[in-house]
Amino acid sequence: MARLSPVLKQATPVRAVRGEGVYLYDADDRRYLDFTAGIGVTSTGHCHPRVVAAAQDQVGKLIHGQYTTIMHEPLLKLADRLGDVLPEQLDSVFFMNSGSEAVEASVRLARHATGRPGIISFTGGFHGRSMGAAALTTSGAKIRAGLGPLMPGVSVAPFPYAFRYGWSEQEAVEFSLRELDYLLATSAPASDTAAFIVEPVLGEGGYVPTPASFLAGLRERADQHGILLIADEVQTGVGRTGKFWGHQHSEVVPDILVTAKGIASGFPISGIAASTELMSKAWPGSQGGTYGGNAVACAAALATLDVVRDENLVDNAAEQGVRLLEGLRKVAADRPVIADVRGRGLMVGNEFRTADGAPDTATATKAHAAAADRGLLLLTCGPYGNVVRMIPALVVNEGQIDDAIGLWADAVADATS
Repeated sequence: MARLSPVLKQATPVRAVRGEGVYLYDADDRRYLDFTAGIGVTSTGHCHPRVVAAAQDQVGKLIHGQYTTIMHEPLLKLADRLGDVLPEQLDSVFFMNSGSEAVEASVRLARHATGRPGIISFTGGFHGRSMGAAALTTSGAKIRAGLGPLMPGVSVAPFPYAFRYGWSEQEAVEFSLRELDYLLATSAPASDTAAFIVEPVLGEGGYVPTPASFLAGLRERADQHGILLIADEVQTGVGRTGKFWGHQHSEVVPDILVTAKGIASGFPISGIAASTELMSKAWPGSQGGTYGGNAVACAAALATLDVVRDENLVDNAAEQGVRLLEGLRKVAADRPVIADVRGRGLMVGNEFRTADGAPDTATATKAHAAAADRGLLLLTCGPYGNVVRMIPALVVNEGQIDDAIGLWADAVADATS
């Protein structure tokens, strides 16, 4: 008998047998309010009828059509449909399966296009677990530990995590840009740097929004030095932050955009977008893959985009995100152990600290477990695991937000009593 790897640890004790909207059900038909959304994947909720119907219909027509062998309609339609939501300049797309794969494709394109080896990522960023993506990731030591040597050519610059530094946002941005300039002048020469890669909101690193002024500073330096700017929108894309793309909280447009997770409501598909001019600089044979642009996943993605548009889910994420943030801040006001509540749209983190300001992993873990016991499923993140994050599906409504806030208040009370 074979079993799952013992290294795979569940964040919650739930064994789900079905899902509907923002709810999961176990074998005893107990209902759980799912504010994990498969780590931000089930954007339209569990088993949205239109996504299910699109996938079922496609399974009966064509399951797999390898896209460097043949073309199929869902792939071509999805490429065209993305033009409605991508920045106008990013008019060329390439599809893969996972976020890590897409991140590595973005790096490969940047290196090919510029002829430069260097990539600069930022402290706390999460870009994946595969060897190249792990080299870019500093959200937690567990992603990199025991793997070295990792992909060479990567340098890491400070991220403007104002709360961690105890500074204002402006002070944190000025410091981070100043240190980036120092890095470019010392150990990561600008003339050798192909790209900056940044998340519009740190994901695994603690749900820290990236200030618009920091993105503007990256854009300015990228243009000055002939460096490309990669926006890793794996977790922030498809309406998660209350804009269709997380970078749209600024005036900055990236050169390469990476997407995955919520784009197909649970089916595995990812992609990168760039201008046709830039994408054309990829070397022959550098883009491909057996399962990339799978026909069923493309059909699910098309249905997802339609649902997001027709049900105004981006606006809903913005509206419900404000309600969630305000409610969680009221809970934190009575519990000093929650030192910061932050986020954008339906991407909100609660950071736990001890009285002396140290990361309070123990209490965060207790609150997380207590929430699951009460029927609210959440996840932790941050380098110390002291941030409890909430990422409900974009279909979540006011009543469900209020239910989650009430369950969370009770869970925090349990954890701190």
